[in-house]
Amino acid sequence: MSFNTSNASDPKSQIMDQIRQEAAVNNARALISKVNGHCFEKCIPSPGTSLSGREERCLSACMEKYIATWNVVSRTYIAQVQKSAGQAGGGGVIDGLGV
Repeated sequence: MSFNTSNASDPKSQIMDQIRQEAAVNNARALISKVNGHCFEKCIPSPGTSLSGREERCLSACMEKYIATWNVVSRTYIAQVQKSAGQAGGGGVIDGLGV
């Protein structure tokens, strides 16, 4: 996904692009933190020195589901915000945030 949607020589556009990129990184960190907490609690009832095959499969499936759900929610939210901004005559400030 490209975040650079404006004139690269425009300082305001450069700042907005940087903010979008930083927001996307922060959202990725939040996703990883939530996945770790949720999936660890669900899949590893008693931590040990290594993961069993069952625990590994559970973690993998849990992470895949969680991330897929996160992506659907993000796309839906961004579409709603853009639709609202379009109806209000505003710009697409949220473009590329990957909320």
